[in-house]
Amino acid sequence: MKNLIVIFACLLFLFGCESSDKQVDTSSVEEWSQLFNGKDMDGWTPKLAGYKVGDNFNNTFRVTDGNLQANYSEYDTFRNEFGHLFYQEKFSHYRLRAEYRAVGKQINGGAGWAVANNGLMLHCQSVESMTLDQGFPLSIEFQLLAGNGKDERPTGNLCTPGSHVTLKGELFEPHCVNSNSKTYHGEQWVTAEAIVYGDSIIHHVIEGDTVMTYSKPVIGGGEKGLDTLKFPAGKRMLDGYISIQAESQGFDFRKIEILDLCGCMDKKAKNYKEYFVCSKGESCVYE
Repeated sequence: MKNLIVIFACLLFLFGCESSDKQVDTSSVEEWSQLFNGKDMDGWTPKLAGYKVGDNFNNTFRVTDGNLQANYSEYDTFRNEFGHLFYQEKFSHYRLRAEYRAVGKQINGGAGWAVANNGLMLHCQSVESMTLDQGFPLSIEFQLLAGNGKDERPTGNLCTPGSHVTLKGELFEPHCVNSNSKTYHGEQWVTAEAIVYGDSIIHHVIEGDTVMTYSKPVIGGGEKGLDTLKFPAGKRMLDGYISIQAESQGFDFRKIEILDLCGCMDKKAKNYKEYFVCSKGESCVYE
């Protein structure tokens, strides 16, 4: 009996060693990064029209109850202090996912089109390159809208501040175009996802449905305050920063996360991911 116990213990040891030596394949596991940490605005910089970079006029952007907010409780009226909150890192190929809702009533002085209106601004110019009175960054806007409870109002639309895209095979120069999404009324939470492949194809996804697709973003110029010497018309928009808006309407974001699609594409590396579509050879780790 004693010999059987010894043999059984040895077998457990051998099998244990064998299983511990096996490397688990994690190449398909998605590694999302949280851009908003749920506590503060670490990594984010505000820019409001008429104010210097970093001046968060009237505490427009803030974190309350775990939500990143555009908040107008300290305003008496809105005087075109259009604001944007920029994340610190630049991206080219990625999936950006956010959970958002419009809250409360629009502040006095806001434009009719800005009711329950925000946006995920993709491929933005840097916050430092915005001029003092510039209202909107050069970017591609994934527009976020809420309905008024009765009328149809799709979300996930496309707007093009200072930019143009190719839509249905033709250069699209108007400012905005509606998606084919359904309407999400009131203060309900909605999940939006942008799937961005550099200056190739961009998809807008609402609650798992692709509602808008376009391609080939280029600088279009024409945005008030944009420095056209630094940003000449026709230049390809290969990458850029991400920002959210403040346009006179309260908005909450309870999650903003990103899956970078650029990384090590060498299958022999420890940090290879099968979903990478953009190579960063210098990032490969082999030991």
